[in-house]
Amino acid sequence: MGTLQERECRVLSGPGRSGAHLGGCERKAKIKKVLDITSILEGSEKNLKMKVFQTICRQLKSSKGFSVEPAPCVVFSTSSYLCGRKKKVNPYEEVDQEKYSDLVRSVLSFRGHAQAPQSLFEEDALLYGPVRKCKAPKQEEAGVPRNWCPLFNPEKSGKPSATSDPTIPLKIPLQRNMIPSVTRILQQTMTSEQISCLERWKRRMILELGEDGFAEYTSNMFLQGKRFHEALESILSPQGNLKEPDENLLKSGYIQSIQHVLRDVSGVQALESAVKHETLKYVGLLDCVADYQGKLCVIDWKTSEKRKPFIQNTFDNPLQVVAYVGAVNHDINYSFQVQCGLIVVAYKDGSPAHPHFMDAELCSQYWAKWLLRLEEYTKKEKNQNIQKLV
Repeated sequence: MGTLQERECRVLSGPGRSGAHLGGCERKAKIKKVLDITSILEGSEKNLKMKVFQTICRQLKSSKGFSVEPAPCVVFSTSSYLCGRKKKVNPYEEVDQEKYSDLVRSVLSFRGHAQAPQSLFEEDALLYGPVRKCKAPKQEEAGVPRNWCPLFNPEKSGKPSATSDPTIPLKIPLQRNMIPSVTRILQQTMTSEQISCLERWKRRMILELGEDGFAEYTSNMFLQGKRFHEALESILSPQGNLKEPDENLLKSGYIQSIQHVLRDVSGVQALESAVKHETLKYVGLLDCVADYQGKLCVIDWKTSEKRKPFIQNTFDNPLQVVAYVGAVNHDINYSFQVQCGLIVVAYKDGSPAHPHFMDAELCSQYWAKWLLRLEEYTKKEKNQNIQKLV
């Protein structure tokens, strides 16, 4: 009996060769094993070559100026099955192999184990050139105002004068003159990003509402803001100083939104009062100066349809507040000094307003930014005046 190999060996050896047939079978088995291993290695090498070649073709295909377009294929067949099937076209057949023969030959000629990191770096340098080391971009340092003016006035007291009547808040009318206002300065020095954002919002609203609808919308927003401030003035003023407030205003969503803030407001010192910075020469009309949670603040009331839970969402409002703080501290009409600010964002739907408190340190940070905006405005005005004279 025996195995198939042993029977083959007996046949090949024939009668009388039984003594040596076992050694011959072993040699044939070893030779067959070597041939099998060689066949496997050749197959693996072919697969490796094909994978490398396909990788190169994909890279060349994605490079600029290189494209692979399959040639048109016309097939005639009476079989509906063949007509329905699309013939697969190998895009690699269209590659100009002669053009890239050197590159392909250099890659396919490689025989060895997996590349070490060092050899990979060398190959990258050969194919793509040396790596250029670029320095990380430097962060723009905050500018320093050239004409520095302190936010706080050392010659003023931090508390209102005892001789002033606490029941009568200051209400100084704004004098219209050549001195620029805080609002104008901020509008004229908006960044390109702010201007672009504002223009996109305007175009979007015009597309939704039309030209007339957008004009009516902005008019209504201005009117709502005006009525909101009138209602606040009537609430914060001492009894008897103003006429009876409109009940509809007091029931509006904006007023309901700030009820939890009003509970922490007391000791009102000024309402809708003008301020002027004697040194920096700018004016403004502040909303309120009062104590908020025991600290004297310049309070700015804002209305919004969108939520603004963070002070960063209020854009230039902090600059406006610190500009008023600095003006109060350097205006002879105000005997006291303010060190804090408060931005209150009220919502039309009556949801709780967001109060953004600014302590002395935060006010000082925004004060430096305000001085830079003021310098930018002054420079623009000077250049415009020079162009008019030319």
